[in-house]
Amino acid sequence: MTDNRYRRLPVGIQSFKVIREENYLYVDKSDIVWNMVNLGDKYNYLSRPRRFVKSVLVDTLESYLEGRKDLFEGLKIMQMEKDWKHYPVIRLDMSRGGANEETLRSYLNLRFKDYEEKYNITPDPTAMLADRFHAIIVTAYKQTGLRVAVLIDEYDSPLQHSWRTPEHEKCTGVYREVFAILKADDEYEHFVFITGITKFTQISLFSVLNNLSNISFMPEYAAICGITEEEIEENFMPEIRQMSEANNWSLQETHDRLKAYYDGYHFSYRSEDIYNPFSLLNALSQLRLRNYWISSGATSMLNKFVNNMELRLHDFEDCYIDKDTLETSDVIEGGAELFLYQTGYLTIKGYDEGVYILGFPNFEVRKALYRVVVPALT
Repeated sequence: MTDNRYRRLPVGIQSFKVIREENYLYVDKSDIVWNMVNLGDKYNYLSRPRRFVKSVLVDTLESYLEGRKDLFEGLKIMQMEKDWKHYPVIRLDMSRGGANEETLRSYLNLRFKDYEEKYNITPDPTAMLADRFHAIIVTAYKQTGLRVAVLIDEYDSPLQHSWRTPEHEKCTGVYREVFAILKADDEYEHFVFITGITKFTQISLFSVLNNLSNISFMPEYAAICGITEEEIEENFMPEIRQMSEANNWSLQETHDRLKAYYDGYHFSYRSEDIYNPFSLLNALSQLRLRNYWISSGATSMLNKFVNNMELRLHDFEDCYIDKDTLETSDVIEGGAELFLYQTGYLTIKGYDEGVYILGFPNFEVRKALYRVVVPALT
């Protein structure tokens, strides 16, 4: 058995390249990545709560689509991929877009400038952002002979942070202007993948991209972010053994405590249990049980989208919500239950004839909402 002192847990690491090149432990999701790109739809949207390693997934997709075979040696994808192509990739991290129109346009301008330099494009000084985005996609396709992959991480960050401010509609206008190009340039695109937490339906990503597949509730992608029970046994037994020794617990007791604190998420009507990866990795690294997720800032958006009275009067242990509301509604109109599900405070506990049953996934979240969030907001 490998000595835990020589294993590196990727706590806070967002780069797949760093994880692989610097020998951090990697829970192998490469088979799901291959299936999504090669057997799934062209346009995909995945919603997961914060700290569920969405950025690592986007980074993994970028490495695979760019043909970085060296980073995948020893992983499941090596048995699946026979023709490693180097697709041109355009990647946007919208968490860097700020909370107003000026910072959003500034970020997109800088990213587009990077790609214009890469593909030797001299943009017209009067060109709109949408025109520049279009030129980048078309030029990348013509220069490489391969269709383009577009990866947009944390698409909703500027929209969340600008909500209930005069800047929100201006930010929405930028999205409508720029991202409508994704549908117009369909013939030049190989794969489009978008991540977020909350769903704003009145922007071009959803209103114009009517062929965007919401894979957030599909059973085959339920475990693409997060850690399953099987992956715990395959990857983390040395750390669990060390944690049991540090706390004078048995191995079974250590497992059961970790499960009670951090497991219990379900992202489809027939999803296996999913552990919160951020909390689990922190607990195994520090060898102690704490509320890691909530302490990393999980309350920041609640008071913008959920009325304080809704939190105080609701019992969220067995919460019923219509299937269409949970899967397709705008976060602004869906009520407290929808927002709390999307942000990770509630999860799917059951499903019956078009109605989801929601509840707390685990002890960490229950404690966070009732002992930290509600008192802070009220």
